[in-house]
Amino acid sequence: MDHTNHVRLTNAELTPSVLEDATIYGPDDEKIGWVDHMHGSQVVIDVGGFLGIGAKPVAVSANQLDFMRDEDGDVHAVTRWTKDQLKSMPEHHD
Repeated sequence: MDHTNHVRLTNAELTPSVLEDATIYGPDDEKIGWVDHMHGSQVVIDVGGFLGIGAKPVAVSANQLDFMRDEDGDVHAVTRWTKDQLKSMPEHHD
């Protein structure tokens, strides 16, 4: 997916209702997870699993993700982390 024409979200748009279920893309443009929820200034990403089953929740700072909208208005994010790097992070517990 070419992200160059996608519109970056403003800080005011980084809200739970906007970010929930946003797809997360890794450095090779691979789908590596999705936003489960926000926990303060952190975004909890579900990584791995299949259809939400067996996914590992990990928390990262929202400013470590580049959130944007595509041509259809769908919100997604790009990160420098790979799926394996996210899976190696400590599991997030609310």
